[in-house]
Order: sequence, then C-alpha cells, then structure tokens
Amino acid sequence: MAARSNWLPILAVCCLVALGGCAALGGPPADSAYNWTTVTAVDSDTNEELATVDVRIADNGSLRYTGLSNTTSLGENEGMLFIHNAESTKGYVMRNMAFPIDIVFITADGEITTIHHAQPEDDETFRGTAKYVLEVPYEYTTDNGIEEGDRIEIPEQYR
Repeated sequence: MAARSNWLPILAVCCLVALGGCAALGGPPADSAYNWTTVTAVDSDTNEELATVDVRIADNGSLRYTGLSNTTSLGENEGMLFIHNAESTKGYVMRNMAFPIDIVFITADGEITTIHHAQPEDDETFRGTAKYVLEVPYEYTTDNGIEEGDRIEIPEQYR
C-alpha cells in the first residue's frame, strides 16, 4: 500500500503540468510564435514598386483566428499576412481591435481583389476573394497608391 501512495504526488504533478499546458493554448499567441517576412506592393500597369511591408505570418488556424486582436498598434510599414490553404471567398472581422486597419484580399497569383478600410467598431464581416489577406495600417493603401488590380509579391516560401 505504501508503494501506491508514492505515485499519488507524481500523478498530481503530471495533471497540473498537463492542465497548465492546456491553459497556455487558450491565450493569444506570443509575438515570438510568428515568423516574419517582407512583402512588396507593385503597380500592375507600370511594375513600379509602391511599398514594402514587414509582416507577421499567420499560417495556421490559431494564428489566423487571433490575427491582430489584442495588438495595440502597427508600425508605419508593419502588418500581418494571413495565408490560407486555398483561394476562396474569405470573411474577416475586427475582433478585439483597438485601431483601424486596411484589409487587403489577394489571389493565389498575388492580385489584389478587394481593399477594405476597417474601423475597430465595425461589426461587419469584410469579404473578398483571396488565398492571402494582408492587414496594414489604416489608409496605408491610399497613402501608397495601392489599388485593386495591383499585385503583392510574396516570398516563394509562403506561396
């Protein structure tokens, strides 16, 4: 009987460790959970580079769901690139957002199909056809002359 009681504290510690791991999965991803890359906006008529953006990569369900939620701001040329498995109609919301952003929907071949200028209090779902969705500071697209039909060049490793 004494040998069995020695396992009880070990079992209790194992349960606490497992529960702590589950609790950690429930919170937003740490910034270190994201890979970073740079994408380039290109004018579709002139092939002129319009802007470059340093982006966090959201390429799995957890990172895409969290997105920029609970982020306090974006730097001037900073954003997030959401990568989906296939091109289709996507819907994005402003969940737990404290600042406005531009939401840019991009096809598998890099063409911008839709640009939304979204406010944090917007309750609507912003839709567009995309494999990739780029979120950048509010009016970034306007300030840099980025329009629907232009292209976003995405590094090969994320295509």
